[in-house]
Amino acid sequence: MKIYNIEPGESYKPTVVALGNFDGVHLGHQKLLKCGLEKAQELGVDFSVLLFYPHPLKILHPDKKLNLLTGHEEWLRILENLGLEKVYLVPFTRRLADTSPEDFVKNILLPIGAVHVVVWFNYSFGSQGKGDPELLKKLAEKYGFQVSVINAQRIGNKIISSSEIRKYLLDGEIGLAAEMMGRFPTISGKVIHGDERGRTLGFPTANIMVDEDLLVPQNGVYAVVSEINGQKYGGMLNIGLRPTFKKEAIRTIEVHFFDFLGDLDDRELTVSLISKLRSEKKFRGREEIIAQLHKDKQLALSIIQKINCS
Repeated sequence: MKIYNIEPGESYKPTVVALGNFDGVHLGHQKLLKCGLEKAQELGVDFSVLLFYPHPLKILHPDKKLNLLTGHEEWLRILENLGLEKVYLVPFTRRLADTSPEDFVKNILLPIGAVHVVVWFNYSFGSQGKGDPELLKKLAEKYGFQVSVINAQRIGNKIISSSEIRKYLLDGEIGLAAEMMGRFPTISGKVIHGDERGRTLGFPTANIMVDEDLLVPQNGVYAVVSEINGQKYGGMLNIGLRPTFKKEAIRTIEVHFFDFLGDLDDRELTVSLISKLRSEKKFRGREEIIAQLHKDKQLALSIIQKINCS
């Protein structure tokens, strides 16, 4: 997969372009991307995604927490696995935010060679989101390209959406989030050195520092799986304030792997959340927490073995 920073005056090959931010790359997004890939194969051209970077909300509402479901690198990896050939990165600025829908088409879509554009049913573009799929179709007719609009995808009576998945994760409903995503949700970040308290309990942990823009699910203990050096390892992950040991309210994310013995410090780690085991609780002492950790481990192992993740 190739990544292009769009440069004024450059010419690009004809392409089918998918528009959207695709946060989480859930089953609805996957339907849209499949449609785009099929159309590109039909037309004999490349298939690409146009992505604004940084995320528009970082510019328009810098004080608002994004709560993204996927980090940038993970986002690109998932898209590549789905067959994407190109990503066009467009620097998002306040000037670009003021661009009219028609200028967006003329100055961005046409220069990158868009011959067919695929969008979600509620896609908006241009200044103040004034552009919608119907306007895009009219502009496409004027400027000589085609448009496909993908209808809402549902599971039961629920529309699949990134916002719905966020709600599930903030409620600790991992299974419901995974159902909409088509895979287990993840936590990604850099492993940093901790206070090694877990080691003294017989459960050494890796402390994960997550980017401030990423969503962190509800506090609690989770069964997890991660790939390290090409091999999958099961484990359990704690999100919370560690009320047994800490008085100050500092949220931490710590993962203990059952069979991994190496050093993970300073490594980028992606952990798949399989199921929530329990909520965070305060223990009366060291022995009680050790006993609970052993129970957590057995439950996590049974869950992971059922899905053949390890």
